[in-house]
Amino acid sequence: MSFVDQSIQIGSLYLKNPVLLASGTVGYGNEIAQFTDMSKLGGIVTKSLSLKPRKGNPPQRIVETPSGMLNAIGLANVGVEVFIKEKIPFLKELDTTIICNIAASSIDEYVECTKILNSVDIIQAFEINVSCPNVKEGGLIFGNDLNSVGRITEKVRAVTKKTLIIKLSPNVSRIADFAKVVKDEGGDAVSAINTLVGTAIDIWTRKPKIKNVTGGLSGPAIKPVALAKVLEIKRKVDIPIIGIGGIMNWKDAIEFMIAGASAIQIGTVNFINPNAGVEIVEGIETYCEKCSIGKLSDIVGSYQI
Repeated sequence: MSFVDQSIQIGSLYLKNPVLLASGTVGYGNEIAQFTDMSKLGGIVTKSLSLKPRKGNPPQRIVETPSGMLNAIGLANVGVEVFIKEKIPFLKELDTTIICNIAASSIDEYVECTKILNSVDIIQAFEINVSCPNVKEGGLIFGNDLNSVGRITEKVRAVTKKTLIIKLSPNVSRIADFAKVVKDEGGDAVSAINTLVGTAIDIWTRKPKIKNVTGGLSGPAIKPVALAKVLEIKRKVDIPIIGIGGIMNWKDAIEFMIAGASAIQIGTVNFINPNAGVEIVEGIETYCEKCSIGKLSDIVGSYQI
């Protein structure tokens, strides 16, 4: 029997351990449930939801890259109504925490989605994906604009008491400024980081391999960048951080927690090893036992500089 306490508290959100499955990499849970024991994980972040269904971008939408992958799925999803009707019954059966990711193309849509989903009991937190283009302002990416991130946080905060997490873009010069505005406007935590912008070109056709031209780069290739962004936020803003970016094993997870992450999300690794989350939980346990760490949260932000 283990005596390691892996539980984590973020706002009012309780996680039995810090390992979450990242949005967009495990669908709505049913796709991965047959390959791993979801009850052993801290939680699952659902695929991004918008008010109405979205088809997303045309293929090719995914390209493998050295130590990573590019994706330009385009936030394809079933929409809020279908999610509640068809996906919630399965999620209700899972013995794990459900965090709902919301992606929208206007501030009003973020608010409306949150309002509707707020009444669903099993959803315990919202992760707001601000790396979306604002259609009302000519396609400006919300997440690259401090005022937009502040306004989204403030408006969504007004319609829910559940834990509010803002997923930050790394494609900015000072990510800590964005974390600060989230805190100032009532956000409970930030997820860091979303994907980096990347592309790949076919040398024979001289055309981009992705139909959308650019996509989001994820996987081990971005881990040092993600780690640096988590450290930057931790050193400058007092707000819980959920670390994301190239986490492949328990060592990566511990590294992020030492840098300042209270919890972590795994994404790309789910495509390679659907049981990676459970293996990471077990690896963290062994590490804590070896290092005589009784409470995992004690190592959060324990870096020495």
